[in-house]
Amino acid sequence: MNFNALIRQTHRWLSIAFTVTVIANFVAMALGEPPALVVYAPLLPLFLLLFSGLYMFVLPYANRARRVRD
Repeated sequence: MNFNALIRQTHRWLSIAFTVTVIANFVAMALGEPPALVVYAPLLPLFLLLFSGLYMFVLPYANRARRVRD
């Protein structure tokens, strides 16, 4: 598996983790005052999604620039 495929697969799994943490956050809020760990749990997958998404967004432009330069 090449690096780009690994980034895409990681992005997919991170999106699942983010969705689960957001759902857990809503459930915890419905049951009362949630602890800070539950409230801030979605932030880690969200930031990792940001970086992997930005990488995948820039990848076609970087490949095009590399082809033009060669």
